[in-house]
Amino acid sequence: MISIQLRFRSLSTHLHHLTGPFSSFHISLSSLSQVVTKKSAQNANQENPVLLNYLINTLGFPKPKALTISGRLSWVTSVEKPKLAVHFFKSVGFTDAHIQSAACTVPQILLADVEKILKPKIQLLQELGITGSDLGRLLSTKTILLTRSLDKILKPSIEVLNNVLIKSTDNGDWFRVLLRCDWVIYGSPHLRLLPNISYLQSVGIVGSQLSSLLKRQPHLFVTHGSKLKKLVSELMDIGFSTDSRMLVHGLHTLSCMSQESISRKLLLIQSFGFSKSECMVMFKRAPCLFRGSEKKIRLGLEFFLETVKLEKSILVQRPTLLMFSMKERVIPRYQVFQLVKSKKLMKKDPKFYDMMCLTEHNFLEKYVSRFTENAEELLIAYKGHRLDLGEE
Repeated sequence: MISIQLRFRSLSTHLHHLTGPFSSFHISLSSLSQVVTKKSAQNANQENPVLLNYLINTLGFPKPKALTISGRLSWVTSVEKPKLAVHFFKSVGFTDAHIQSAACTVPQILLADVEKILKPKIQLLQELGITGSDLGRLLSTKTILLTRSLDKILKPSIEVLNNVLIKSTDNGDWFRVLLRCDWVIYGSPHLRLLPNISYLQSVGIVGSQLSSLLKRQPHLFVTHGSKLKKLVSELMDIGFSTDSRMLVHGLHTLSCMSQESISRKLLLIQSFGFSKSECMVMFKRAPCLFRGSEKKIRLGLEFFLETVKLEKSILVQRPTLLMFSMKERVIPRYQVFQLVKSKKLMKKDPKFYDMMCLTEHNFLEKYVSRFTENAEELLIAYKGHRLDLGEE
């Protein structure tokens, strides 16, 4: 017990936020960016009426934003390049709002060579399935990607991650990964990407689990190696092992939550009579539970313990019960459970926690459709006015 309490205290004390990846690295932009910075610094107080008028009258920029951008590009005397860049962006699905946001983020893209700089990088992203409005949405905020070297950074990083990413049918994985953390393709893959992937594989996070982690928490792949190892070490200290399929879920939970948030949820569960050691068993069995809101956890505990009268030991062994939707799953199935019991439709009363874990199809087959004389009443109890009896 002392060991478990010490481990619990260690988890509560040492959980921490991850800082932004590559925070200790100097960010070197393209040579174009360096020129823009130098020129704009030299001409910070000079106005550029040619570019200013173009931004306001043609692109509809609000005057304050247009003044900022034209001031940073005060040495530009022609709008020929901006016109070409804008035309290209619109041709690949950018809206005016996307272009405005991108230009405010990285003004030098308005001067980038379309054929040599912009088109090859845009085509690379399109090959990943990021097209149309998604492309505009991504690059309107992650514009800095267009300043990275195509051959030295973007292509090598994407090649590495393509070996990790198991594509799903909706073809939107790359969009979600980069929207959550564009840093995964921002620097050389040899700096953090490859070492972190190697380490994650060494602790048993491989295949579909590694792919899933990349989709959900891409920043872990480019965080400092010592921080990644510390998170895994904390999980090992409370009983996770490298052959546990829950390790990746525990890592996800610790990496996206603050110490305070986890501590509050642990204390909430304890307030219902669970011991510290029981809380840690629940965390090991269902780390995802702790990513839910305190309100959801409280409602679930109240319902299962006070309404269903479930023993605490069952929730310790099956904490995933607390993750189900109260409105869509728990309460409707409990209504069916009560009806089956009251009408004595089964020789032996079903166990509610077993009913909860069935798929929708199996639940309806086992507890609704088999009772032909009571099927309509059971359906109404399950779905109420929301269910048309003619629906599948």
